[in-house]
Amino acid sequence: VDPSKSPQFILVADPASTRINDLLQGLDFAYPGSSKVGGLAGIDTLSRSSGLFCDRTRHSEGIVGIALSGDIILDAIVAQGCRPIGEVFQVAEVDRNILLKLSGPTIGDDSPIEVLQELFQRLSPEDRSLAQHSLFIGIAQDSFKQDLEPGDFLIRNLLGVDPKVGAIAVGDRLRPGQRVQFHLRDAETSAEDLAALLERYQLRQPIAPVGALMFSCMGRGEGLYREPNFDSEMVHRQIGPMPISGFFCNGEIGPIGGTTFLHGYTSVFGICRRP
Repeated sequence: VDPSKSPQFILVADPASTRINDLLQGLDFAYPGSSKVGGLAGIDTLSRSSGLFCDRTRHSEGIVGIALSGDIILDAIVAQGCRPIGEVFQVAEVDRNILLKLSGPTIGDDSPIEVLQELFQRLSPEDRSLAQHSLFIGIAQDSFKQDLEPGDFLIRNLLGVDPKVGAIAVGDRLRPGQRVQFHLRDAETSAEDLAALLERYQLRQPIAPVGALMFSCMGRGEGLYREPNFDSEMVHRQIGPMPISGFFCNGEIGPIGGTTFLHGYTSVFGICRRP
């Protein structure tokens, strides 16, 4: 695909047979100004394979993609549905995805586990209960931005802890100097996050969209909000009526801070409009 045509990409991948992160890094390198949205397909429980379709042919592995160019713009909105808690810290020492030391004005010699425990004690009873099952870490993607907003963080899971050394395992690689902040996720926060992103988009893009693609985590939807069609109806209310298509995913593809990532618990929208 010719980079001079400014292609926009829609990707659907089999989760078992693809190195999706390598692909996304390669596409970002080759097409740095292009939007890439999509998701991971589900796996059939009997055959343990996916169903991907291209040119009327079914494929059980690999990736199906479409490159759009011409009189169309694909704007990406990534709703991660989290709110920050506590202060922003800096990664002082790390081993791949193992967070060994944080730095900050209030930390001193505390280990990451001790920092988290102290933060936990300052939470409200409701947030303490939420943190038992919906606690995440956000990794700031812009090293130079001073006033960080919720959309500036890449949200990743906390995989576990090592009480002996006070370390925390994170669901992505870290590097010294990165800024991180703990986050919580719930239905109310997810709704507020999406509403804020859509409002920001509407103010920035006065041209009315002609349609949208939606790639939403199976952990959202009715299971999170206790009502169907929540995210798609919010798009209609805030941006206007338009055709919306998509599916629930095993992982969602979309950009944060100019870099494309594979997400979880996220709704990614590819909003189509004319230039």
